[in-house]
Amino acid sequence: MNQFSFEYPWVFALLLLFLICAKYCHEKSRAIYFPHIKQLLLREKRVSSSLLLWLKWIGIVSAIVALASPVLSRTYQDSHKEGRDIVLIIDSSDSMRQMGFDPSNIYKNKFEVVKEVMKDFITRRTSDRIGMVTFADVAFVASPLTFEGEFLQDIVAYQQLGIAGKRTAINDAIIQSYGMLSKGKAKSKIAILLTDGKDNVSKTPFDALKSIIEKSDIKLYTIGIGDAGDFDGRYLQELALAGKGQAYGAYNAQMLGEIYKEIDKLEPTKINDKKVVELTYLYFYPLFVSIMALLFFVYMRNERGVSV
Repeated sequence: MNQFSFEYPWVFALLLLFLICAKYCHEKSRAIYFPHIKQLLLREKRVSSSLLLWLKWIGIVSAIVALASPVLSRTYQDSHKEGRDIVLIIDSSDSMRQMGFDPSNIYKNKFEVVKEVMKDFITRRTSDRIGMVTFADVAFVASPLTFEGEFLQDIVAYQQLGIAGKRTAINDAIIQSYGMLSKGKAKSKIAILLTDGKDNVSKTPFDALKSIIEKSDIKLYTIGIGDAGDFDGRYLQELALAGKGQAYGAYNAQMLGEIYKEIDKLEPTKINDKKVVELTYLYFYPLFVSIMALLFFVYMRNERGVSV
């Protein structure tokens, strides 16, 4: 946004001083009269006097404007967003086929509900790099960390039950996600685990996993979905505690959506707003006009001998 102003507007008070002086301060100088040629010079004198008067006041006013320092200011809002690296760890084991998790559509299975919630979460995290690890018998990287939200939405849509097996390798999935996040350069790194079961096939023992989580700067959130007996709440609580995060339980689709919204609020994107003001000084324009006007004033006054 452009804005015009004067740095020293009080300088315009000098204009009043010049006006007072023009009325009461008369020039006293010797004059030589030629009565015989008075009528011949009358027309030329009127024209010269009028022009000199204009030049004098243009010079004075322009000089005062230059002294007031006209400035054109332009304001920029520089916003720097510091995003996070986030990995979504999604359970695709056979138990995710269970229906009834969404009361509004009892024929929709857990995995379909989870994919819808994932898409909504990805849509809100516009300034973060997000990746995805899917697990069942094995854990694999479904998507690397990326800013491309539409690409990630497509990856979520392509996920299918059974592509990684039927059982539940939670520990291996967390190791996979931590390996991905450790290569990132973001200051804040987050892993969000979602499961409806208990680890029963991982090659990584719990104690070793817990030690890795505790030593890492990655924050871990855990979410268990389904009935209370479907997942191991104590196990998920220990993981979240080691990862300096929080553990949640969702017993229906609505609760799951609220949990991801809460995590979204707990991990806001850091925005640094910096206001930058660019100043363009314009004093040299009126200064140039003032100098030229006064130079012509002095020249014409000396050339024609006309006083104002």
